[in-house]
Amino acid sequence: MYVTIARVLNLDALKMYQTPSIIVPILSLIFGVISVSAENSLVYYKCSQLYFTPMTLYESNVNSLFTSLVDSASVCNFNTLRISPSDSSQSNDLYGLFQCRGDLNLSNCRGCVANSLSQLRTTCPVSTSGTLQSEGCFVKYGNTSSLGVEDKMEVFKRCGPSVGYNSDGMATIDKALTYLTTDNQQYFRAGGYGGVNGVAQCTQDITLEACEDCLLEARALLRSECETSIWSDMYLGSCYIRYGNQDNITSDYNDNDDDDRDHKRKRKPKLRQVRRLAITIGSSVVGVVSSVGIVAAGIIIYKKSKEAVSRQNVNLD
Repeated sequence: MYVTIARVLNLDALKMYQTPSIIVPILSLIFGVISVSAENSLVYYKCSQLYFTPMTLYESNVNSLFTSLVDSASVCNFNTLRISPSDSSQSNDLYGLFQCRGDLNLSNCRGCVANSLSQLRTTCPVSTSGTLQSEGCFVKYGNTSSLGVEDKMEVFKRCGPSVGYNSDGMATIDKALTYLTTDNQQYFRAGGYGGVNGVAQCTQDITLEACEDCLLEARALLRSECETSIWSDMYLGSCYIRYGNQDNITSDYNDNDDDDRDHKRKRKPKLRQVRRLAITIGSSVVGVVSSVGIVAAGIIIYKKSKEAVSRQNVNLD
């Protein structure tokens, strides 16, 4: 996560108070979300355990590949590239791929790819290959080509809290996953069923048939390993599928209510949602204000203690 403290704090004021170094990480935790967009949030990364020597042709090729991937993301949301210098051995060849989430515009796609490659450069600084998945895009590079080869290996998963064995809820999730995975004929699909929304996507270097096969495998793993979760994410090498359970407010009503009662009761879920939103926002504001208060108190205590020490030194003199 990249945080720009200067956007929310007066750095000169911090210097004036000679703020202890522990204050900056605390403030980073409080305000970090302000400067990090959702699509840049890290999901997972993998680094090769094989390394290249810095300041060599291989590193130069990595830099060239990363630049070309970012430039390519300005005009499309998926591409594969190869860097193969004519005057060097195949050991210096590099392959790269990027893909943005299907609903991102090109501007956000480019920004996501640039951010992901920057993170990859930091987390895998001298690895011969690496992969990074963020919320908005997927990037990878390496010196061996696996382009066009379906990869159904499980890479990463997240299972939400369990809702227990609720047959109706489980059936709704299954129908939502069926919509996302069966007869898709698309590399990206978003939608759902009965209040359960999800998204599914494959890398576009594989065929649509391989894409459906990969998604069906991801679905099977997801339902096996996160069986009763209210939300889940499953990432395989060539695809991923995610779903989240949302409240279906129509279940609060009795179909036999008369029109007047039905009208009044339909207003209640909206009011409950407003109250829930207000409570959430209020809690967040209180939490931030409390955190800022703690930081401010820490600054004051630190300053007072330093003044007390200074007075003691003067008295000793």
